[in-house]
Amino acid sequence: MSSEQEVLSGPPAPELLDDRIWVDGCWDFFHHGHAGAMLQARQLGTELYVGVHSDEAILENKGPTVMNLRERLAAVDACRWVTRSVAHAPYVTQLEFITHFGCKYVVHGDDVTSDSSGEDCYRFVKAAGRFKVVKRTPSISTTDLVGRMLLCTRTHFIRSLEAALAGDEGSGTATERKAEGDAMLNRVRQYATDESGKGPGADVYFWSASKAAKTEDSEEEKGSFRPLLKGPGPKIGQRVVYVDGGFDLFSSGHIEFLRQVTLAEEDLARKEGWYEPQAVNERRGKGADYGPVFVVAGVHDDEVINYWKGVNYPIMNIYERGLCVLQCRYVNAVIFGVPFSPTKPYLSSSPWGAPDAVYHGPTAFMPLSYDPYSAPKEMGIFREVPSHEFQDVNAGTIVQRIMKSRDLYEERQRKKGVKAVGEAAHRQREILEEEQRRKEEGMGSAS
Repeated sequence: MSSEQEVLSGPPAPELLDDRIWVDGCWDFFHHGHAGAMLQARQLGTELYVGVHSDEAILENKGPTVMNLRERLAAVDACRWVTRSVAHAPYVTQLEFITHFGCKYVVHGDDVTSDSSGEDCYRFVKAAGRFKVVKRTPSISTTDLVGRMLLCTRTHFIRSLEAALAGDEGSGTATERKAEGDAMLNRVRQYATDESGKGPGADVYFWSASKAAKTEDSEEEKGSFRPLLKGPGPKIGQRVVYVDGGFDLFSSGHIEFLRQVTLAEEDLARKEGWYEPQAVNERRGKGADYGPVFVVAGVHDDEVINYWKGVNYPIMNIYERGLCVLQCRYVNAVIFGVPFSPTKPYLSSSPWGAPDAVYHGPTAFMPLSYDPYSAPKEMGIFREVPSHEFQDVNAGTIVQRIMKSRDLYEERQRKKGVKAVGEAAHRQREILEEEQRRKEEGMGSAS
């Protein structure tokens, strides 16, 4: 029995549902363009089923994946607009397959997707009148991101996201910058919606302070928080917990960390009676049940990440990384431009007050010459999540996967019409990564 046949071995849906939407894809190192497709699809119905192609099918039709199937499934399952993921979805969408899950309509972007024979992957559902088109998210794709890695470019960096959204930063005329800023702000607003893709779902804030306060631990400023979007906020009884990071190339390592934070808080709540029938009924009596935790995610500026990590990190700019975090079902609020070291003045002056806990994971992507979490430790609110299977997956390891298989990925780029970068550019990336590694080793020995 093939993997596809095994997936179809369960009982079929009793009927086709107009509001159960199907999308499918590779979803290789998940970015906000993928999330945008899922959001638009979800807005067309009340349920969203997401098919995920196997590594083998993608290799045959498109080229090698950067992330394996388990990693790609983790990313899909974490998207707040997804109802269910379906592994081993056929590369050419089959009517029998989507019908088995009760999905009447398939949604895809306005770009053409072809199989290894050059034929349209959606030809069968189009012929059956069961295909709907949504707009492709501009200026982002897996191909773009691979190009940034291979070419070591920094032109994607944003100095101030707040200024970019206001039209005060970027290229072009003042009118063009304003239009681009408005489009970016609208996308942030869309990604901050709830699981329906239509109602408010997440709080969004900016934090500003001096460069020293953002980058190092020498300045303890409370800074200033400014709201961009207001969501529902914490509900009665929820613990507010804080996490922070670069979240570059938002991947299974970040996602599993955020999921483990939620699980840890659920375990704590279970011990305190959160899930007892009486407590559940009380919450339902006031509207609807909800979880015990409100997760606030702080996202570092591009300049802060590059200060610590060098080369051309972050591969995704703060806008792109922020959208990835916003779409994650394990996050309830996002703060742009947070300090690398969350100090007591910063934590205590947050819009929700001092958090009940500050979580950190087992990953070690950033080189550290000091403990950035000394303040939450002194406050008695620091927590660590346990080791997990994706803890070594981060932007650095993803870049290394690309570099080790450069010829294969360049062939994939050529198929997309992207000019090959050549041996010189590849060697330059290796040199920069090696220089950064030596710098980090020196920082580690000095700490």
